[in-house]
Amino acid sequence: MKTTIEKTYTVRQPLEKVWTYLSDPAKVVPCVPGAQLTEQLDERHYRGTVTLKVGPVSASYKGEITIETLDHETHTIQLVGKGLDARGKGSASMTMRGQARALDDGTTEITNRIEISVTGMLAQFGSRLIEDVSSRLFDQFTECFESLLAGEAPEDAGQALSAGSLIKEGIKSVAGRFFGKKEGE
Repeated sequence: MKTTIEKTYTVRQPLEKVWTYLSDPAKVVPCVPGAQLTEQLDERHYRGTVTLKVGPVSASYKGEITIETLDHETHTIQLVGKGLDARGKGSASMTMRGQARALDDGTTEITNRIEISVTGMLAQFGSRLIEDVSSRLFDQFTECFESLLAGEAPEDAGQALSAGSLIKEGIKSVAGRFFGKKEGE
């Protein structure tokens, strides 16, 4: 199962501060639900884990993240991650490309494109539901990232991701689109 998520959001911090965090996986990982870095192999290669619980299905992935592109002039980063389910029942891969740019009001716009591929138990949920849940998780990430930049400790940092309520909301959203209803109706 493959899906692509594209998001653009604005943070109320200057570009250089935002870039200092975005270009350092160790600074950003507290805002990635269920993720932990376990080892830094060199300045562009890391090992880590991601633990997910989606409804009745839980998965723990061990893998590697590589910074393929890190351009300080254009404030562009590209990460590639690959991992295997600890029980050997699936795999996940991700390519994330992000770019930050200063806005006239002193804030920073961040554009991300994330391509995700999942096999195994989590893939059974289907791409529409995974897209919706991923989108909501991305929203949680941006809230956490904004708090981190403001000097506040993220509340859920380092906790395993439990997406049960997100799945429920995702199912309602997907069903609403299928039956022609808008969210909130």
